[in-house]
Amino acid sequence: MTINIRTIDQVTILDLNGPFKAGEADQAFRNSVGDVLSAGVTNLAVNLAGVSFLDSSGVGALVRTFSALKEKGGEFRLFGASKQVAQLLRMVRLDKVLGMAEDEAAALASF
Repeated sequence: MTINIRTIDQVTILDLNGPFKAGEADQAFRNSVGDVLSAGVTNLAVNLAGVSFLDSSGVGALVRTFSALKEKGGEFRLFGASKQVAQLLRMVRLDKVLGMAEDEAAALASF
C-alpha cells in the first residue's frame, strides 16, 4: 500500500492506495500516522478511495488512529470508501463511530 500525505487548511489527509491488510501495509499506515501525530496534527482525514481490500488489521489501525486523535482532542474522518470497504465498516458498526463521508469535500466540511 502506498500513502501520500497532504494538507488542506487545517486538515492532514492520508491518501491510501492498495490493499490495507496485515504486514507492510499496516506498518506503513502506523508509521505515517505516527509521523503526523508527532508533528502535532490533530485533524486527520483518511482517503479510502484507493483501498481495494481492508482486513481486521486495517480496521484495527483505523480504530487506534481514531483513539489517538481523540486523546489529543483531535478529529478523525474517513472518506471515499469503495462499496466493499464501506460495507465492511458498516457491518462492524464503525461507519458512525469513525465518521465516514462520501467524498473529500464532505469530509473537510465536517471538521
